[in-house]
Amino acid sequence: MSRLPIALTSGEPAGVGPEIAAKAWDALKDTEVFFLIGDPTHLPAGTPVVEILAPEIAADAMGEGLPVLARDFGAPRVPGVAQAVHAPRVVEAIGEAVALTRAGRAAAICTNPIHKKALQDGAGVGFPGHTEYLADLAGVDDVVMMLACDALRVVPATIHIALEDVPAALTRERLDRTIRTTDAGLRAQGIARPRIAVAGLNPHAGEGGAMGRAEIEMIAPLIEALRADGLEIAGPLPADTMFHPEARARYDVAVCMYHDQALIPIKTLDFAHGVNVTLGLGFVRTSPDHGTAFDIAGTGIADPSSLIAALRMAREMTREMTREMAAG
Repeated sequence: MSRLPIALTSGEPAGVGPEIAAKAWDALKDTEVFFLIGDPTHLPAGTPVVEILAPEIAADAMGEGLPVLARDFGAPRVPGVAQAVHAPRVVEAIGEAVALTRAGRAAAICTNPIHKKALQDGAGVGFPGHTEYLADLAGVDDVVMMLACDALRVVPATIHIALEDVPAALTRERLDRTIRTTDAGLRAQGIARPRIAVAGLNPHAGEGGAMGRAEIEMIAPLIEALRADGLEIAGPLPADTMFHPEARARYDVAVCMYHDQALIPIKTLDFAHGVNVTLGLGFVRTSPDHGTAFDIAGTGIADPSSLIAALRMAREMTREMTREMAAG
């Protein structure tokens, strides 16, 4: 194998990350190249491991065991119990993956799930999630979180905030940046003219003002302005009729107004294979669309399907970005 490897971060050691990393290697060892940045002692007993000194060695090591860029996390893993001593190392692994990717030594980043409170308590991380931290590392402001599976792509315009705070946070400027970044991100993936569907904020998309005026006063005028700028965009659409099969066939991505409006449909359609993608970073980043799963960590039953899908999607997105750059 000669392909540039994907950098896989450790995620929260107390969660299922170490287990699904080992299972993903076993499933992909003959077809993919990636390496884990983490503590090899945290992997399940019996996992074939090859400790590597540089990403460039990962391709040769892949057939023998999971390539690991070994880092000492300072304490053994206790499944289900986050430890403060691990938190700084978890953060450093993310930063190292970004640095390697931006330096051209890794093709993309795939991140295992983190535990936000553990990072806040143990490392003083002030970011609400991976997306925001990666944007800071990349030095960019306009990024969006896209969740994707074979059946659907969704983008929430507001992410990790309380539902009561959504109306104030959902400004025209924020929604405009979200939609434009989504359009540019899908173009970079090889979709020449992305078809974007935009949900309303209120039930029935406000029903002509009877159930709220955000659609009339902000969302619809913005959509008209974006359409005039050349985007292929529809809405505001009632969220309760946007996600059946016939509706999904009419768009490439749905932009939703808040977290659950976007994530409930995709997790209902394909809970096991959903992938979290960050658009707008300037490099490819994917992640499994689930959390640390402390309740099953260490039991051996964790399903690696979403991580496998994330690694495969990272590779395909990298190919598309390379084609776009070559064509440009």
